[in-house]
Amino acid sequence: MGATDRIQQILKINCEKSEKSNQVENHLYQSIIFQNVSFSYSDEEQILKDNNLHIPAGKTTAIVGPSGSGKTTLFSLLEQFYPIDKGDILLGNQNISDFSLASWRSNIGYVSQESPIMSGTILDNITYGLNKDISIQQIEKAAAQANAMEFITRLPNGINTEVGERGIMLSGGKRHRIAIARALIRNPQILLLDEATSNLDGGSERLVQEALEHLMKGRTTLIIAHRLSTVINADQIVVLEDGEITGVGTHQELLAEHVLYHKLAGQQLQNHLVS
Repeated sequence: MGATDRIQQILKINCEKSEKSNQVENHLYQSIIFQNVSFSYSDEEQILKDNNLHIPAGKTTAIVGPSGSGKTTLFSLLEQFYPIDKGDILLGNQNISDFSLASWRSNIGYVSQESPIMSGTILDNITYGLNKDISIQQIEKAAAQANAMEFITRLPNGINTEVGERGIMLSGGKRHRIAIARALIRNPQILLLDEATSNLDGGSERLVQEALEHLMKGRTTLIIAHRLSTVINADQIVVLEDGEITGVGTHQELLAEHVLYHKLAGQQLQNHLVS
């Protein structure tokens, strides 16, 4: 009964509507700018507090900080899942809310730590959500760049192999690589990585990390990371604490100047503290 009640609530929610017709393609390859952005899910607690951030086009920006500091919320606002309470998010000098939702989101690739896989074939999962025809050669190229072809070719039906409900027939590392191939085939300009290499063994993490490096080339990439070892080479690292950006810089700059970052590095990166 509880589940049915929740389903009824969801069915009553209005569908998203975007009356805007502006296409992102005319504004790509520009920096993303957060201007005085504040947000709360309710009146009781503010999640993000008057944040300013410049995310350079074609570069990698990592977001680190304690759990509950607002990292995932930052991604949700960028994807326009919620209206901002205060401030603006710009692409160049254009507010992202001025673009059509379909155009904006079609230029975003998202790879999460869960790497959701649907029941169906590997082919179905790589091409899920595409609104254009893609050749088998393009799909295999994306799978190869994602380091997925090395296991796909060993499967009984290759790319047409059924993966089972929620991808039960595939290991975690294989599901991650399928998710990366799905992002590659979309060729997004903006890439969001949410702990994309967590919960993997060493061998799988290496293959996934190599695939992510293919995916990140030439794209504006934002990475949420709890393990600093995965982002120390980012072009810039943003420290988010209790909804506020308290530091922006390279690994070495933050190590020297930021108290929380130095503490996190001391706990996780003994080798890099002396390098």
